[in-house]
Amino acid sequence: MPATLFCLHALGSSSEEFALLRSRLAGTVDLVGIDLPGSGSSPAASGTTVEEMAQLVERAIGRSGATEWGLIGHSMGGKVASVVAGRTIDGSNGLFGLRAVVLLAASPLSPEPMAEERRADMIGWAADGAIGPDEAETFVAANTDATLPPESHAMAVHDVQRADPHAWTDWLERGSREDWSTTIAPNPAPALVLAGAEDGDLGPDAQRTLNLPHWPNGEFDVVPGAAHLLPWEQPDAVAERIRSFWERRVAPSPVVPAATARVIASPRVSARTRGLLAARALPDDPDAAPRALDADQLTTLRAVARVVVPQPDAHHVDLALRVDAQLAAGQGDGWRPDGLPADLDAYRAGLDALRDDAAVSDDHLSTVLDAVTAGEHTPATGPFDAEQLRAWAEDAGVDLVKQWVAHPATMAAIDYDGFANGGDGVRKQGFQLLGAGQREAWEPTGVAR
Repeated sequence: MPATLFCLHALGSSSEEFALLRSRLAGTVDLVGIDLPGSGSSPAASGTTVEEMAQLVERAIGRSGATEWGLIGHSMGGKVASVVAGRTIDGSNGLFGLRAVVLLAASPLSPEPMAEERRADMIGWAADGAIGPDEAETFVAANTDATLPPESHAMAVHDVQRADPHAWTDWLERGSREDWSTTIAPNPAPALVLAGAEDGDLGPDAQRTLNLPHWPNGEFDVVPGAAHLLPWEQPDAVAERIRSFWERRVAPSPVVPAATARVIASPRVSARTRGLLAARALPDDPDAAPRALDADQLTTLRAVARVVVPQPDAHHVDLALRVDAQLAAGQGDGWRPDGLPADLDAYRAGLDALRDDAAVSDDHLSTVLDAVTAGEHTPATGPFDAEQLRAWAEDAGVDLVKQWVAHPATMAAIDYDGFANGGDGVRKQGFQLLGAGQREAWEPTGVAR
């Protein structure tokens, strides 16, 4: 079943702007549009601050029951999407299942760049009530590189005219100026950041400097023949970029089963634990460069991982890449086998010793690792003797297995739910209610203890 991408639209637009993308991406992902307050069919009364819009989106995602989902945020919707994604990855909004984020000419978490003269003109359009047809035509023309096809043009103009004037003004005067850049931490989720080649304030330069740095696992592309209204202007090009991104970066990774995802999203799990599990469940980047090891050592470690922890080819965790990140961060379990150097030096020496064997085949490497485990394989080169290589291989195997078990999909496979230990706040669980001189509610008062 395809994942769901919740789509958050631009100022002066509605969920209708994603109709062309929805038909083109059918079978890859399901697109579900959400009308933000004061747009489309959503009244402005539900609140027009970024916080209120984010809460509306979070409630909609929660009500949907989706357990494998992503976000598409266009312009104004991009700022809201970045807030929702950030609060999902830190566990604070109670959601779980985020796989990736797509940003289309997105407003950044920092104040949106906008010429003050143009801001004043646009605010003036709504000063006396609903935006008129001439102003709506002007807005669409200013945000497109070429005239849209008649049906798309009519819908884009209609959306501007039906925008609630208070919501329109609130975004221009306040929402676009809100600064969330110090509130929402950089997000490790895979992200696709797209810009229209002919866009102005939110074009390629703005996306590179204001949005992309927030996404350390993000990638950037420019769509030719488009300005700001990307979903209307170049639906084929945008859809193809989203499809390629999803199939390459997201689809190959394991999906946490729905039942487990719902438990993680429940009050039984603390926000901190939910955030840790959300980050662990994110897809690995198959093209990521190693941070601690060199490229050959990472290739060898991936071969070792295939032997030590076999996984399905179609959906696998890149255990070697995760161990490399662990090494780069200087993290570990605090234990080091006697006679070995520091973790990173030990890994480099051990992997260099196995490089030639790993290059032959996984079956050959498996036989070699059996000999290493028995202490019967002395490396031809390098600083390790047979006992040191055995000790390192044992330690590396533990690291790889730990990374595998730490993934929420693995926890579901082995039926582990120890993370659901009561959530935040006061825990009304067993041992808090037991103690000398205390009674359970069901006990009669005359019973001696």
